[in-house]
Amino acid sequence: MSNKSTEPVEVLLVEDNPDDIRLTQEAFEESGIRDELHVVHDGEQALDFLYQRGQYENAPVPRLILLDLNLPSLDGEAVLREIKDTPSLRQIPTIVLTSSEAEEDIARSYDLHANAYLVKPVDPDDFIGLARAFEEFWLQLARLPSPNYN
Repeated sequence: MSNKSTEPVEVLLVEDNPDDIRLTQEAFEESGIRDELHVVHDGEQALDFLYQRGQYENAPVPRLILLDLNLPSLDGEAVLREIKDTPSLRQIPTIVLTSSEAEEDIARSYDLHANAYLVKPVDPDDFIGLARAFEEFWLQLARLPSPNYN
């Protein structure tokens, strides 16, 4: 049974590595995820997107954020802190998707109220499996708040 709406879910991917962006896009496609994946490349762009500033003034409010920790200009930890400290953003589920398996990164992310911490698999098939599991849980089973609810 699926709770998935007929409307695509707006997903924001905050990732600076072109290979990881491509792999994420391919994994979404291979998994049949038809939701709208928006990509920004650093922490500053992520906040501009979320606050609809500059080139992102018409950006949609994402229903879900995939956030890498290792970003240029403003790291993922600072972005996560900003998201969870801002009343209009804090309810957006924010999933840390990173290559770090360090316990301190995991603990710090949860201390900052990350909704989940996922380690990027190195193998493309494993990455697709992760994308399928992500899609099934976050985009089919979990109920996400409306982007207009504040």
